[in-house]
Amino acid sequence: AATGSAALESAARTHPDAVILDLGLPDLDGLDIIHGLRGWSAVPIIVLSGDGDPRRKIRALDAGADDYVVKPFSMDELLARLRAALRRPSTATATATAEEAPARAVIGDHVVDLAACTVRPLAGTPEGPAGARPVRLTPTEWAILGLLLRHPGRLVTGRRILHEVWGPDSEDKGNYLRVYFSTLRHKLERDPARPRHLVTEPGLGYRYQP
Repeated sequence: AATGSAALESAARTHPDAVILDLGLPDLDGLDIIHGLRGWSAVPIIVLSGDGDPRRKIRALDAGADDYVVKPFSMDELLARLRAALRRPSTATATATAEEAPARAVIGDHVVDLAACTVRPLAGTPEGPAGARPVRLTPTEWAILGLLLRHPGRLVTGRRILHEVWGPDSEDKGNYLRVYFSTLRHKLERDPARPRHLVTEPGLGYRYQP
């Protein structure tokens, strides 16, 4: 795929066994592609980059990449890393199937497209007239929403969300979740005070109710 948008569309359509991603894309930042894929898929992602800055590498791995290869590299090394990524139990078919979410979901009066990272008004609703502007979510909001949508109807603990989105050192920062879920409900729910889809289970965690 020549662009990030084309890559996301192709991945949603064909469900590849693995993704080799160059971060230098003409239309989107490579990290946005990782967030877009991780919103609905557990496919292995290997990043190729000429940027060997450890901070850039950490951001890519935290976003959900499985490996990070710095240019220049040998083809033998790349193929070995690809074979290793495909062998990992976390990317086995059963796990990937269980973790994958539909490419699109409806929340309130909005259609959430996880592959394209877009939220648009649902046609035929009061908030969905022709020409209505899409809702914009931050990368962190996408990460939270994608995790919930991968488990429709199931409880996802607050500790798990904090661990997967902010890292293992953030599992005691429940205030993060209260702020972000409030923002997500105001952006997506018809009645944020009485959410229908992004539900809090007091003392336990959160649930996406289709």
